[in-house]
This record gives sequence, C-alpha cells and structure tokens, in this order.
Amino acid sequence: MDGGAVKAILFDLDNTLIETSRAGGVAIRKVTRGNVSPATSELLRTTLGLDDSAISSICDKFKEKLFHETFDPAAGRSIDDVRVGHWEESIQEALGRGATRPLAAQCYSLWKNSRLEALSLSPQISGLLKRLRSRYKLLLLSNGEAQTQREKVEAVGCEEFFDAIVIGGEHAEQKPFLSIFTLCFNMLGVGAQDCVMVGDSMDTDIRGGFNAGVRATVWISSAGGAVPDGSVKPDYTIPTVLDLPHILAQLN
Repeated sequence: MDGGAVKAILFDLDNTLIETSRAGGVAIRKVTRGNVSPATSELLRTTLGLDDSAISSICDKFKEKLFHETFDPAAGRSIDDVRVGHWEESIQEALGRGATRPLAAQCYSLWKNSRLEALSLSPQISGLLKRLRSRYKLLLLSNGEAQTQREKVEAVGCEEFFDAIVIGGEHAEQKPFLSIFTLCFNMLGVGAQDCVMVGDSMDTDIRGGFNAGVRATVWISSAGGAVPDGSVKPDYTIPTVLDLPHILAQLN
C-alpha cells in the first residue's frame, strides 16, 4: 500500500454501486404475483393454475440457472434467448410438463424489465461519485455479459460519473485476469500503484486488484462477513461504498 497519492478508483457495479441482488428479488416477486396490469396479473398462477409451492419451485430453479449461467456469444444465441430458455426449462423441471415458448418469454420479459426498473443509483452514491470525480479519475469495471451489463448501466444512468466504462464480456478476459486491469490502467493513463479497486467480490474484484498490483483493495461487505479461508485479504473492508472517503483519507 506504499506510494504517492491515489489518482484513480476502479469500481465494480453489481452489489457495490447498485443493489442488483435486491432488484432480482423484486423481479422474481413480480413474475410470481404479476404486475398491476390485468393482462399479466398472477402470471404463473393463473396461466398454469399453480399453487405457491409450484411457483416457488419454478422460481428457485430459474435463480439457480441464472447463478450457474454460462454464455457464449459465438454459439449464435442472444442472452435473451438463453434466459427465456431458463424459464422454459424451469417450468418443465418443476411441473414435469412443458411451458409454451410465449409464456416463458413473457416470464422473462416481466422479470428483466422489473429488475431494470428496480435498479438505481441512490442519491447518496450519486453524490459520492460526483465529489470523487472532481479529484480522481473514475472507471467502472464490471464483469458479465455485454448486453446485460450495458442495459444496467443505461438503466441507472451512471455514465456521467466515469471517465471510462469497461464491461468484461466485451473483452477476451474478465476480472480477476490481469489483462483487463492493464487495459483499465492504460485507458486512464495511470499505473497500478495509482489505483484503488473497490468491489464486493473477493474472487474477482479483490483478487484481481491484488494480482494487478493496485495501491489498495476495498471490499464491500454489507453483511460484515469474515474474509473466507484461502482468499486474498483485502486491504480494507467496509459495509457500504459510502464509507470510501474515510479510506481515501488514510491513503492520501
């Protein structure tokens, strides 16, 4: 952590600046209960005549598929097609009978749109980024499929706060690989020791920043959890990104 003043900060997006996990929960509830429109109200319940247990099973299977999702753009399917397939397969596995493709597509559309609507930069975090950008170079470095992550960036309107935005899915390697960190340093015109990496993932953000040789890594742990055994130890741990100025004051 030795070195001169910090010149740049690299931020993760999901569950660091925006509450993606919470938004996903909101979206699942929209699918199970429907939204305010009569046409889609009680979507799974009324369309398939399901009870709460069956609906919960379908949604749990969808979330599991999402968690373990792999996506290869070269395969010729869009991420939307893949996730419609997740709903189709989840209904089949839970009920032992298939869903129509249009119903699976409706489930996906409602889930996706509800999640994007639930995403936002809080006024406090927006204010923090605005203040930080007056002093530091800021870069958003987010892993994930390109279309999905770009849609999130657009939904929360965060482009104005960053000097550059790098989406892992648009490059050959994502965090924690050194190549994508080197790309970020070059885009900002700074060295690794000039940068702080801020994120919620020990495996990608903290390990990646450590391997890249950044000045300091800052782990966002909202639950206040202990560092997992065998993990790289972050230089700092804070419950919310809003506490970052205290860390920067120490580093500078």
